[in-house]
Amino acid sequence: MKFRAHETFFIRKGWLSKGMKYVKNTNGTVFIDRENNPMDVLGIGSNMVKSLRYWLMATGLTSEPNSGKRTQSLTELGKLIFKNDRYIEENGTLQLLQYKLATNKENATSWYFFFNGFNLSEFTQEDFITDVQKFIKAETKVDEKEVGTLRTLSDDFACILGTYLPRASSESEKSSPENNISCPFSELSLLTSLGKGLYKKSIPSPSSFSPYVILAVIADRCGGKSEIRLNELLNAECNIGRVFNLDTITLIEILRQAEKTGELKIIRTAGLDVIRLSHPENGFLFYAEKFYESLAEEK
Repeated sequence: MKFRAHETFFIRKGWLSKGMKYVKNTNGTVFIDRENNPMDVLGIGSNMVKSLRYWLMATGLTSEPNSGKRTQSLTELGKLIFKNDRYIEENGTLQLLQYKLATNKENATSWYFFFNGFNLSEFTQEDFITDVQKFIKAETKVDEKEVGTLRTLSDDFACILGTYLPRASSESEKSSPENNISCPFSELSLLTSLGKGLYKKSIPSPSSFSPYVILAVIADRCGGKSEIRLNELLNAECNIGRVFNLDTITLIEILRQAEKTGELKIIRTAGLDVIRLSHPENGFLFYAEKFYESLAEEK
């Protein structure tokens, strides 16, 4: 489990594309180069450098070895995005990264819990901290006094708000202009501020999803199986219902759009509604690539 590795900074616009660029151009040494100061190369402060390094890995764009020289390299998803949408302008790209972030239990634990274990649709910071502490205690079996400091978990909650709320609707105190830049993930419409410290998980519009992004996630969760129950898609941890805050109606509408591709079929029978994949051998990256091919065809 990992908490507050973001150094209190949510992802700023342009960060991920800049990070990918320099990881590629420096053969992965941008964050550890002793001759070329990463702050000078990237044009951001030292804590922001640490934050960017973390976010690249948390969103599945890069990876680092656990030992030896800690150089970064683009993952297969990172290579695909850098080739097709390096400035991360497409909503589908953000959705692919949201899936990676919200399922990263090891390195983005608060994000994982927020989408997969936190079941309140309307909540306060206190609600989140209380529940995430229970989660940590259950997962680690540690003494209650050792379960995540209030400061650490408060910073994670604030960073979650910064990730998904447009800055104009946030309730943050006056801060530097840098902190008033919205995170690209706010475009996913997954969180709403109700005012006075109350927040609500939002259901995004079905029209905001590419069928191939949905297929990528479903294929990844199926792991080669040809069928998956509708209820599992909606409620199982790390599945599309959880990571995108979907309800049944929205899920069905999205699946009907995906059905038009011929890559899946909705089979509804008494008491057992399932999704059947036409090509269960195709995985996450196959459909992610199909997403970018569909964009090229539209143009």
